[in-house]
Amino acid sequence: MSGAPNTLDTIALARAIRRHALVMTHRAKASHIGSCLSMADLLAVLYGRSARVDPRRFGDPERDRIIVSKGHAAAAVYAVLAETGFFATELLDGYCTDASLLTGHVSHKVPGVEISTGSLGHGLPIACGLALAGKRTGRAYRVFAILSDGELNEGSNWEALLFAGHHRLGNLVALVDFNRIQSFGTVAEVLDLGDLAEKFRGVKWNVREIDGHDHDAIARSLENLPANDAPPTLVLAHTVKGKGVSFMENKLEWHYRNADAAQLERALAEVGRA
Repeated sequence: MSGAPNTLDTIALARAIRRHALVMTHRAKASHIGSCLSMADLLAVLYGRSARVDPRRFGDPERDRIIVSKGHAAAAVYAVLAETGFFATELLDGYCTDASLLTGHVSHKVPGVEISTGSLGHGLPIACGLALAGKRTGRAYRVFAILSDGELNEGSNWEALLFAGHHRLGNLVALVDFNRIQSFGTVAEVLDLGDLAEKFRGVKWNVREIDGHDHDAIARSLENLPANDAPPTLVLAHTVKGKGVSFMENKLEWHYRNADAAQLERALAEVGRA
């Protein structure tokens, strides 16, 4: 596989991800649209610009690995995979229907998905294992793990963080979608994470703190990554739950709600149809 990343129009890709996710969750009466919207820009830059992934050569051992640990945002993941050629966009119409591959949490049976996720706290430990294997076998791939902030309540993540720092997994990048809202309240109310950047530095990680909706900032945070035998990298991405739809932004209820027909029309108009 070529070492060059993709060069897609990531702004258009993020718009398409948001549009698909809104329609998919509306049609299926499914949850987690707020989570999908908050990480659409991270997915767009990863798949469209920064990561070495190619649907024509997904079995290439040198491909970068992308693990979306916050698997409840499956609609956004399936949308970016469809838009980047892993499968036909028409398959999105079956999201969360009986016998569909496109289940409500990310499934490894879907083309382009590395592992099934959604049981929170598992993605980063698996990413650590992949990164350690790559380091020990001299592979050039990087491992990107997208985590939610609420997911960091899980103790398994902290074991993985210690492990990655100790073993100097420089080929590992964790992106935290830090929208500050989880299923039943704000992160500060449910279990305050305190100064996340300082916590990661304390367990031997490099920290890059960014606006998680600024595509150039996201791309820059994923450039000049360290060599294998170096500290892993945290990209602490400050995001907005429900980003792009004014009546969903920073609203707890859109963790589980889905748009009705009138709300869908309004939301699609705000994110853009093209």
